[in-house]
Amino acid sequence: MSQNESNLPMVGGIIAAIGAGVCCVGPLVLLLLGISGSWISNLSAFEPYRPVFILVVVLLLGYAGWKIYRPIEECEPDSACAIPVTRHRRKVTFWLTTASAIILITSNYWILWFV
Repeated sequence: MSQNESNLPMVGGIIAAIGAGVCCVGPLVLLLLGISGSWISNLSAFEPYRPVFILVVVLLLGYAGWKIYRPIEECEPDSACAIPVTRHRRKVTFWLTTASAIILITSNYWILWFV
């Protein structure tokens, strides 16, 4: 398995998390940058798709976690998952990605404190 193939679930998970949080985080970021206008309310068009994005996040990050935490015996002898340093780096990246996804997914609940 190549390096890019192993990162696809995490990259897909963070992209789906951005999709899930775009309805809430997007307008806030634009307002913080000084961009305003009535068109910002159109960014809530993604709100009906939020549950789908969240499901995709959970599935992709679940798959990535399964691939990262599988026993070392299941790895090909010369593959990256058989190298302890690489496995540790991937675990750190996985948890940072998961934390970012949780922040984006839950943003519509805590972002109200900042507006």
